Order: sequence, then structure tokens, then C-alpha cells
Amino acid sequence: MKDNLPEKGAIVQRDRETYAIAPHLPGGIVDPETLIKIAEVAKKYGAAALKMTSAQRIAIVGLKEEDLDNVWADLGIKPGAAIGLCVRSVKFCPGTTFCKQGKQDAVGLGLKLDEKYHGMPMPSKLKIGVSGCPNSCAEPAIKDIGVMGTAKGYTLMVGGSAAAVPRLAEVVAKELSEDQVLEAIDRILTYYKNSGTKKRLGKFIEGTGLDEFKSQVGL
Repeated sequence: MKDNLPEKGAIVQRDRETYAIAPHLPGGIVDPETLIKIAEVAKKYGAAALKMTSAQRIAIVGLKEEDLDNVWADLGIKPGAAIGLCVRSVKFCPGTTFCKQGKQDAVGLGLKLDEKYHGMPMPSKLKIGVSGCPNSCAEPAIKDIGVMGTAKGYTLMVGGSAAAVPRLAEVVAKELSEDQVLEAIDRILTYYKNSGTKKRLGKFIEGTGLDEFKSQVGL
């Protein structure tokens, strides 16, 4: 029975014969040429479907194992971190770049976080969400690390997940500048990586206690 192929960024499908891959498209922002390329490659290798994912990627579904290397070569795009114990995704909304509701630059901050952390090994899977306003379109309250823009700066929250047992993130700081958010997230992830835990961040915080966690990461 076939299994996932992490080294090829491929997830086995329900038929146990074909695979899906997800090229990395930070924030789901893509130019027309790249979109056309993804469609052409999918068509060339007989993909069953293209699926928009919750991580703002386009999954190419139903590929043969023997075609995977050629598919990636033709795409010329890095794989999205859809498998393994790592920073799986940094999801962000249009923010002040495109959206009239935006209060903060979610795209700029999201791209910086994506560039630094996407795919970075972690004790458990970890997801980050950045929203440019309280409408929270990037769902920061159910991300391991969530950032929400307000008129006065960013609100930082930690420990959320939309798992089998959902958990809302807890607010740990408000009215932060972009630089303060970046510094705080770096401290949080450094502490988490060095903690020795194998738990997801929210469960780790439950065991540590929120006040102790905040003290350890300087919040």
C-alpha cells in the first residue's frame, strides 16, 4: 500500500495509487502567468483536478508517482509544506494592499513570516494566520500563532487550532508594531522549539500555563 512521499511533497490520495502536490504560493497571491503554468502542467500530466486549499495553495490532484519529478521540474515552484512537523503555512488576507477594510499591512507582514518560517521544523505541525482587520479572514483565532490588525496596531494570539478538539487562541499582546510582532513570534518559536515538547503549541501552553509561557517569551 502506497504512502505519502514527503521528499517529493506528495500526499497519497484515497485510491492509494495517485498523489496530490501543492506548489507554494505565499498568501495565495499569484500572477496570471504562474496560474496558467500550473493549469498547463496539470493538463499535461493528466491531473484529476485542481483544488484550492485552506492554506491558500492550488493542489494538483491525481498525479502518477512516476510523473512527480517531472511535474515539479516543469512547474519550477517550491513545494508547500503540507506534510510533517513544521510550519505548514502562513495564511494572510489582502490587508491594506488590496482590501478597503484593511487596518494593517497583512500582506507585507505575512510575506516576511512566510519567507522566514515556512517549512521550518517544529515539535508539531504549526500554522500561522495574519489578518489585516478584526474581520479575521485569515482565521488567526484558530491558528497556532495568530495576528490580527486593528486601527491601533496588531493583536497577537497563540495556541489556536481547528483540530478534532478545536481550541481558540489566547491573546498575549495588543497594539504591537510590525517589528514587535516579528520579534515576539521569533521568541515564541525559539522557546517552543527548544522546549523538548512534542505537543502542539496550544496543548504545550495548557501544560505550561499561559502566565508562565508569557513570562518565558517576554510578553
